[in-house]
Amino acid sequence: MSNRLRVLLAEDHNVVRAGLKALIDAQDDMRVVGESADGEAACRLCAELTPDVVVMDVSMPILGGVPATERICRDQPEVRVLILTVQEDRSYLHQLLRAGASGYLLKRAAADELIHAIRAVARGGTYVDPGLIGDVLGDLGARTSREGSPAEPLSEREGEVLRLVSRGFTNREIATQLDVSIKTVETHKARGMEKLGLVSRADIVAYAIRRGWLTST
Repeated sequence: MSNRLRVLLAEDHNVVRAGLKALIDAQDDMRVVGESADGEAACRLCAELTPDVVVMDVSMPILGGVPATERICRDQPEVRVLILTVQEDRSYLHQLLRAGASGYLLKRAAADELIHAIRAVARGGTYVDPGLIGDVLGDLGARTSREGSPAEPLSEREGEVLRLVSRGFTNREIATQLDVSIKTVETHKARGMEKLGLVSRADIVAYAIRRGWLTST
């Protein structure tokens, strides 16, 4: 299949990386185009190979998953980053979503869930491990319960922008889709977040899940 998804692996454990490669290459619609054992190499290979999705570990030598994700999402916003980690601490989830990651999956997940997550983020969606969604929603719920309902409802455009942000699109991609300037997107995003009491991209994703804009699957 000529249009198979191109996947780059960033994982410092050789056995785990080999298993991921075998699993992904066994699929009809995706293939591994590169492998790295540290974040620095992942960034370099990403620039050379332009994959559709990077499956990224968090704890790696030389350059960790957070700064590597930030660099990739900044320099190549068309590339989607899916975090695959043992880290269940929600602070990592928030850090990575802020850095630009489109998905966060725990390594204890089933093999078919990983494949599904890769497909989901490649389509422009956001995937959060079902086991962590409750934590994300709990954080948002605690904040919004303290702050109360927004004094002013979202405008139609603010809602459109936040929906697209929650699905992992960059400001530039949203501007292209809506045929507006990047500055206009930034303005609508900031106003919408202020009305809802949201302070990060992780909050936007949590709000989107709560509203049914996207699901864990």
